[in-house]
Amino acid sequence: MDFEQRLSKAIERGHRASDEKAKAQREQAVSEEEFKRLHGQYRLQLSERIEQCLRKLPDHFPGFRYETIVGDRGWGAAVSRDDLGLQGAGRRQNLFTRPQMTVRPMSSYHVLELAAKGAIRNKEVYNRTQYQRLTEVDITSFFELIDLWVLEFAEMYARSG
Repeated sequence: MDFEQRLSKAIERGHRASDEKAKAQREQAVSEEEFKRLHGQYRLQLSERIEQCLRKLPDHFPGFRYETIVGDRGWGAAVSRDDLGLQGAGRRQNLFTRPQMTVRPMSSYHVLELAAKGAIRNKEVYNRTQYQRLTEVDITSFFELIDLWVLEFAEMYARSG
């Protein structure tokens, strides 16, 4: 093979490599859009489930106030209440109770992340996070976790009595 043929083949390989790189970049862009779409879809489903569960707590424990959480830390909901406790010698103490759950914003790790915090009478009782890759999400397991965490909080709050 003479130099001219080798040069042509080298140029051809270069064009092929360039085309493959451009194709990979287009696929990556499509994948990023797909990840955003999946995250948005799951976020809406989980936010609705969080809202359904936490909205029921004030029905059973009067005095809780419901609030929607939307911001740079995630989407979800919380219920809270402030109580007044009396200590010895007539001293007053403000007691804060709040469970909250949020779906965290999408990150470069392409995971769906659910975060939950709970405090009863100024004491943190749990701080949990669960995540799954967006391509492997089992939405039912997230629904079950939301239910479980709200039920656990209700039991702990009722016990603290």
